[in-house]
Amino acid sequence: MEQQKLPNATLILVFGIISIVTCCCYGLGLIFGIVAIVMANNATKIYMANPELYSGYQNVKTGKILSIIGIVLSAIYLIYVIYLFSTLGMDGIMNMNEELMKEYGM
Repeated sequence: MEQQKLPNATLILVFGIISIVTCCCYGLGLIFGIVAIVMANNATKIYMANPELYSGYQNVKTGKILSIIGIVLSAIYLIYVIYLFSTLGMDGIMNMNEELMKEYGM
């Protein structure tokens, strides 16, 4: 019997990579990471039912690991942004940006 490609294995890997790339986009990495983990859990259940029927499980495992990393990085960045807004406020952040631009001559 011929092995089938595991459903959404490549998409899980791509979403895991996107979750890391977009970790500094105010929560966008969280969305991609959570979606990839849910899809990876479903794909793992399908694979574990009949492992001899499917190929591509390595992509699912790699995508799940990348998604976890992306979620952690996104959460850390989101907590940092919330901390900045709660301590400095919008005016303080704008002043900080202006000072950085003056310092680096932009």
